[in-house]
Amino acid sequence: MTELEKMNAGMVYSYADAELIARKSRAIRWCEEYNAIDGCDYAAQYAHLQKMLGGVGERVWISKTFGCDCGKNIFIGNDFTGNFNLTILDIREVYIGNHVMIGPNTLITTVGHPLSPAARRAYMAEAAPVRIGDDVWIGGNVTILPGVTIGNNVVVAAGAVVNKDVPDNSLVAGVPARLIRSLENDVEP
Repeated sequence: MTELEKMNAGMVYSYADAELIARKSRAIRWCEEYNAIDGCDYAAQYAHLQKMLGGVGERVWISKTFGCDCGKNIFIGNDFTGNFNLTILDIREVYIGNHVMIGPNTLITTVGHPLSPAARRAYMAEAAPVRIGDDVWIGGNVTILPGVTIGNNVVVAAGAVVNKDVPDNSLVAGVPARLIRSLENDVEP
């Protein structure tokens, strides 16, 4: 198997692989181009996101600075706001639903590294997709870790570290994030 095939199968892989390095280099260039667009030229920003990402709904905006590892593994629904300094390490897929707001300085990561120093020295990594439902508000300075699914109608409080799945209609906070209380969903019948 290639390192890309291992990565996509959820296996440990080497991120020093030439194909993976080329993919990351392309994403770095795309992000540099995106971040160079006039911050008030929303049409140009949107057009660039459509070329850069795997899927982009309507009314999608990401502020400067934006960084990602691949770009083509990010799928965003309609009515999305990504505030300042959003980083999405999309080694694997990141699915973001409709009506989602993400606060500044937030990190969504699909990649982690081994506890073994020998494996880290060998440039090994492991990745798992992240899924974010509809009607989600993620506060500032939040970290979402690999393999996490966040349900619909969820609020993640500022500064939280989300390391496990979050059920629908929930407010979570803390490090690690824990359920604070249930939320009413006033948009579903």
